[in-house]
Formats: sequence, C-alpha cells, structure tokens
Amino acid sequence: MEGLTAVHSRIAEIQNRILTLASASSTSTSAALSSQWASAASAAGLTGTSAAAATGTTATTGSGLETQAVAAAQRYLGVPYAWGGTDPSVGLDCSGLVQRVYADLGIDLPRTSSQQATAGTAVASLAEARPGDLVFFDNSSSRPGIDHVGIYVGNGKMIAAPQAGQVVQVQDVGSPSVIRRVLPASAAASPTAPSSGAGLGGVPYADLFTAAGARHGVDPALLAGVAKVESGFDSSAVSPAGATGLMQFMPATAAGLGVTATDPASSIDGAARYLRQLTDRFGSTDLALAAYNAGPGTVSRYGGIPPYAETQSYVRKVTSAAEAYS
Repeated sequence: MEGLTAVHSRIAEIQNRILTLASASSTSTSAALSSQWASAASAAGLTGTSAAAATGTTATTGSGLETQAVAAAQRYLGVPYAWGGTDPSVGLDCSGLVQRVYADLGIDLPRTSSQQATAGTAVASLAEARPGDLVFFDNSSSRPGIDHVGIYVGNGKMIAAPQAGQVVQVQDVGSPSVIRRVLPASAAASPTAPSSGAGLGGVPYADLFTAAGARHGVDPALLAGVAKVESGFDSSAVSPAGATGLMQFMPATAAGLGVTATDPASSIDGAARYLRQLTDRFGSTDLALAAYNAGPGTVSRYGGIPPYAETQSYVRKVTSAAEAYS
C-alpha cells in the first residue's frame, strides 16, 4: 500500500499541471494527456502509457459514453480533496468531482451527493452496475442520509474523492446504499447491442454521434447522415466555399458555436447543438436540415425549404442516409 500511495503522490504532481488542458475529447488533447501520463507512469516505475494503465481501471470496457465517463473521471486522479471543492486547481469533494466529471460530458447534475442520489434511474444492485453509474453511501451514523458518492468504473472499483488529506483515487466500492444511472439509456446498453439502430455500428465516429445526440436530443443517425453527405466522414474536408471538417462548418458559424471544425468531437457536438437550435426554431427536421445547408435566414425568408435544387437535394440525401442508419 505504501508503494501505491507513493505512485499516486507522484502522479498527482503531473495531474495537477495538466488539468488546465482542453477537454480530453479533443484528439490533440488526448494525445497530450497520454504523453503526460506515460511520463508520470515511467517516473513512478509503472508500465503502460495511460491513466487506465496507471490505475488498473478498465476504461476500455463498456459502451462509448461509459468509456468517456470513466476517462473523464480519470483526468482528476490525484486532485486533492477539499470540502466543498468544485475547482480542480484547488481541490474537489466527492460530489464536486461527480458534478465536474459529468459536466465534462455535457450532463448537468445537482451539487450535493444527497441531491445527486435522486438523479437518473435506480440500479438494483452492484451486479447490474455499469461503468459511469454513481454509487452512493450513508457513512454517518449521527446524520442519516446519503453523504458520499463515487463513480463506478467496473470490476468492483470506483473513482472518488475520499476525505481530507487524501486525493481523488481508485477505491473498492464495497456496499453502496444507492446506485443511480445518469448516462442516457442508450449508453448503458450491452456492448454487443447497437447503440442506435442496426446501421450505426459500422459508421465512423459512431460513439461521438451517439454521445452528442444524447447530450442534445438529436438522433445520432441524423448526425451520421449529415456527416456522410457533408464530408463523406472526412474530418479534413474543405469545400470550395471554405466550409471545413467532418460537419462542414463555415468559419463564422464555427466561431459562433465555439467549434473547432477540424476536431471530430468538437465538430459533431457543435452540429448536434446547432441542429437542436434549428429544429426548435423551425419546428421540423427537414427545415432544420434546410437551414443547416442554406442558412436560417434563407429558410425564414422563404417560409420553408427554399427553392434551391442543392438544398432540396441535400435534405433528401441526409434524410435517406439517416433512415439507412436507423
């Protein structure tokens, strides 16, 4: 145990320096994190090049969003415990860690563990728990009710911020009082089951389409259809008009959405947010697609799909592709 404590302390120094990096969903950031973890693990006398290897957790098991949840939690390993803490540069408490991890995934959770224990849906037992589920505990005999929470990572382990003087770490789960599933239902399905329709399983970036669709209430098959028609799933595509990336954002639109158009994760998330906005504004998927292609101002001006052959063809092609992936 003393050796494991020394490892966590050594890694904590590196972890605190890299927490300010951009979201781990970015491809370039993921590479940077892997490099930093490799250095930390090597310095600590460990083998492996990832946070998962350093901690022994199984981040590669489960569905795409489950894997993302575990990976997001691993980013905070080594952060000091701080009562009431919500800022990883200062410290995190147990519920602050949970709130932060799920905010990284685009999921809003309440602030305290007792409030978080009412979120999502109940899981009957630890045997039925999936990576990314929340495990809650009543540790105080003097004050009944939930007072601690961790993030289940599989194999009877959780990531949690335990108590003052310790750091965010991997622990045995033990016997939780409550287990809740806060990831979207599609994310908790069996890894052998398709995440969204029979056709998405072999689609490039399927996990990103599923995750973004769940966050923003957009059919992942529709997002895949847009990517197929826009770029043929080519994240480096550039159109003659200057649209770039997998989802073909014009620079002004990308800037307005805060999207890095050449980063698949950012591009797909931005497209899902944009399509959600357009659908809410115009009231139908077809009009949202028309606005995505021709601009919302054009759809407003014509009061429907504009009489442009390109836009009308675009709506048909995306709709057909989405149906094939559903």
